[in-house]
Amino acid sequence: MHPFFIHFKVAKNGKKWELLSALFVFYTCQRREKRVFALRICTTETDRIDIMAGFIGKERHAIDEKGRLMLPVRFRRKFEIATSEGVGDAVSGHIEGLYILKAPDSSLELYEPFVWAGMRKSISGLSDFNPEERLLKTLMYESLETVELDRQGRVALSREFLDHAGITRDVVIIGADTKMIIWDPERLCALLQENAGRFASLAGRYF
Repeated sequence: MHPFFIHFKVAKNGKKWELLSALFVFYTCQRREKRVFALRICTTETDRIDIMAGFIGKERHAIDEKGRLMLPVRFRRKFEIATSEGVGDAVSGHIEGLYILKAPDSSLELYEPFVWAGMRKSISGLSDFNPEERLLKTLMYESLETVELDRQGRVALSREFLDHAGITRDVVIIGADTKMIIWDPERLCALLQENAGRFASLAGRYF
């Protein structure tokens, strides 16, 4: 029989305890692999919506003197759901490192590990023997870094990444479903003003 344990997440509602989620973990004997199966118990309509929805919304924040950015609380709640479902450290409730990318439009993009894993498969499929594909792979990974989300919900941004985005203090964080986009407020405002009349045409072309 394989060694296993079950990790439960519960909450007290009045005098009753409610089961929020359960993790069934077992170790295979041959390779000693750790396999995690998550069961998410949806207790409310809001709970079900939170699971299905990605990062949505826009907030304005500021980096501190050490270049650390506090992520919005509503976005950090997504990480809590992810860890309860077996992504990251389910026991401690801490998600593993996030991936940050210097985007061509001078913004920064922040990805959860499981989202980047899908993109990594696409990048890995590029051929090193095709000059253009090899160049794209180099440009992508030159623009990529990992950052840790600390216990206060902050990520530390390097000077290289801050300079790329033109960020000195204030930032706008946009939830774009599977990622967060980080902008300098003035650059974002200029982009929106320059393209104010293009929304209808772009929407009509792609939707």
